[in-house]
Amino acid sequence: MNRENYEILQVEETASDEEIRAAYERLKAQYNEDKWKDGEEGNSAARMLGKIETAYQEIIGERKEKQQNTSGESAFEEVSNCIRNGDIARAQQLLDNFNERNAEWHYLQSVVFFKKNWMNESKKQLEIAMQMDAQNAKYRDAYENLKNRSEYTKQTGGAPNTDANPASGDEQMGGNWCASCANFCYTFLCVNCLFNLCCNCR
Repeated sequence: MNRENYEILQVEETASDEEIRAAYERLKAQYNEDKWKDGEEGNSAARMLGKIETAYQEIIGERKEKQQNTSGESAFEEVSNCIRNGDIARAQQLLDNFNERNAEWHYLQSVVFFKKNWMNESKKQLEIAMQMDAQNAKYRDAYENLKNRSEYTKQTGGAPNTDANPASGDEQMGGNWCASCANFCYTFLCVNCLFNLCCNCR
């Protein structure tokens, strides 16, 4: 990764494709005006335009190459491996780097949201994946698992937490141990079902 390219575009290396594109367009517009100025100021602006164009094209090229890593593993498989290893932040970063977001992208984004316990966002991403690929059994099964978990939560009067180690008030106080145990077991089963689909199916 050429850090100088990011410096030229005045963005962080973690910036999204959209942010990089916006910075590129902004700087290009700025120096396009300056290049018409007389003397060295105009010449300097023209040279800067060339650097901006080169930096942008190299960054986009590098990010496209990341969709196929050196071992021949697809970018989607790399995301799945990150999820399997519990590196959710890295999985999200890889997903953010995709230029084209197909049904599998939305499915994997759903899994990441699920691992964060963001159930509504996970459900929305699965719905998009199913709209884009209605015949995919993996997406349908994952969606049914998610629905079942939501229905179970409603029946038990619980609500998903977004903490890294979610716990209800009763659990923190040591109450309702049986319900807590059942809820844990059911959640663990759903996580395994959804996660196994992510990691074992392509």
